[in-house]
Amino acid sequence: MADLKASLSDAAPSATLSPPLAALWWAAKGEWERAHTIVMNDESAEAAWVHAYLHRVEGDLPNAGYWYRAAGRPVERGPLETEWSTIVAALLGAA
Repeated sequence: MADLKASLSDAAPSATLSPPLAALWWAAKGEWERAHTIVMNDESAEAAWVHAYLHRVEGDLPNAGYWYRAAGRPVERGPLETEWSTIVAALLGAA
């Protein structure tokens, strides 16, 4: 997690990141469209979870709800920053 956060000062995410993690990296940089494009092209449950998060960021809660269901995850209602960290930790295998 610390390495990922430290890399946010870089121009692009590490090529070794999975697509869902790369999407979260771009989201943390305020690049919503770039992040969204990545998860739109990934059919995994992990990408669906990130997709749900992105629609929460956007404020489109009905669409977020759809993606939470697709990911098999409960709808998140807590702070966005906390959810970002939770997803990153889970995708890194720390949760």
